[in-house]
Amino acid sequence: MTGRPIRVLLADDQPLVRSGLRVIMADQPDLEVVGEAATGAEAVRLVGDVSPDVVVMDIRMPGMDGIEATRLIMAGPATTRVLVLTTFDEDDHVYGALRAGASGFVVKDMALDDILAAIRVVAAGDALIAPGVTRRLIADFVRRPVAAPERTPRPVVGITEREREVLTLVGRGRSNTEIAEDLFITVATAKSHVSRLLTKLGARDRVQLVITAYEMGLVTLPR
Repeated sequence: MTGRPIRVLLADDQPLVRSGLRVIMADQPDLEVVGEAATGAEAVRLVGDVSPDVVVMDIRMPGMDGIEATRLIMAGPATTRVLVLTTFDEDDHVYGALRAGASGFVVKDMALDDILAAIRVVAAGDALIAPGVTRRLIADFVRRPVAAPERTPRPVVGITEREREVLTLVGRGRSNTEIAEDLFITVATAKSHVSRLLTKLGARDRVQLVITAYEMGLVTLPR
């Protein structure tokens, strides 16, 4: 982003987590912490008060959890985007958070530079599916049946065979460059296919395309 810093709201019931992130972001000229919340309900209220660009949202919080808070934030008029922060090895609700409208997720044991990069990616309007940041997370996400207990494959309709191939690769966490290499097309063409898929499938971003690919049975679960 140019101009003003990215405005960040930290939502986590652990003060040490909020404090650590706040201290780290204080050294980043393009990031500004504009509020902190210890509960989901407080996060929803603060979004209305301080209009952050990104909420770094924990899932497990007392009272209203991060999934419901994300759903309410995304249903409101604000243009705020949500980046879920979770203890991935213990949390079975990542799928629910993405369905609620989160633009991506990071885990608390990731490198701090990766977490900061994730905030910037989400603030720029992109979903958090990027090489070196979420490749492993997406792979883990699609192999965990507990992450989507209501999943039932549904037919792919209204898209071309090429778009189906692109959707499958997006579902595997592939970048536009990698899709272009896999299908022997240009990066611009790959990007065009992704844009058409977003429109045809009514998906907000690449994260929702991943979910769609999973629900349509295009992504094969590792055994």
